Amino acid sequence: MVYKHSVYETNSFYWNTKGNDFLRAIVLPFYGAFVTEEKCQLFGDVSGKKMLEIGCGDGQSLQYHRERKASELWGMDISERQIEKATQHLKACGLSARLICSPMEEECDLPVDYFDFVYSVYAIGWTTDLEGTFCRIASYLKKDGIFIFSWSHPIHKCVVDENNRLVFNKSYFDESWYSVAPDFVQGELTLSDRKLSTYINALAKAGFVIEQMIEETDQEIIQLHDEHNDLVERAKMFPVTFVIKARKL
Repeated sequence: MVYKHSVYETNSFYWNTKGNDFLRAIVLPFYGAFVTEEKCQLFGDVSGKKMLEIGCGDGQSLQYHRERKASELWGMDISERQIEKATQHLKACGLSARLICSPMEEECDLPVDYFDFVYSVYAIGWTTDLEGTFCRIASYLKKDGIFIFSWSHPIHKCVVDENNRLVFNKSYFDESWYSVAPDFVQGELTLSDRKLSTYINALAKAGFVIEQMIEETDQEIIQLHDEHNDLVERAKMFPVTFVIKARKL
């Protein structure tokens, strides 16, 4: 059994040290591999809107929204080092944001019924309490506020390449926590591959209605990459990223 605090300690240490410098961030307009806001248009017009990012990283996605006339920028991240980098980046861009270092699962004095949008680009999957996190996010949003998040598609983690054939090496239904050491980076992360139904049911329980789900691969982006790239080959066969847009009832 993996305890939540242990997961938090492992992952926050990783992002505060090696992972912060070596793992390439996924930032808007990209939601992940082969999915972009420019194509999906999930946010629409954000001018004058109050935005909160869960897992704000170095602040580039917050910058993206400010350039589109969002009125307020707020960000939360598990890593003190990421918050420092976001502060430096936004300051260098002449932008201001309210940034909070906290696990997304915990109370951190964010205003309730306040935000027009809460969003997360490849960060929600780190939570150790999905239902609790979605309930907190719902509390931050105004009525009819929008929650948009992306994460690695769970089917992506179930398939490996063996002798030029894609084969299942893991059960889609296995949501247990496991340790992983990313390529070329010292350190260790702890992850859980949740089913899509787990995300959808947790959203419903928190009072959200799903307006749109994206799991298609953008063929225009695929054409820009080497067709022999392993990720490209996989993305032609099944989704590697999913994005959900939900509205608070």
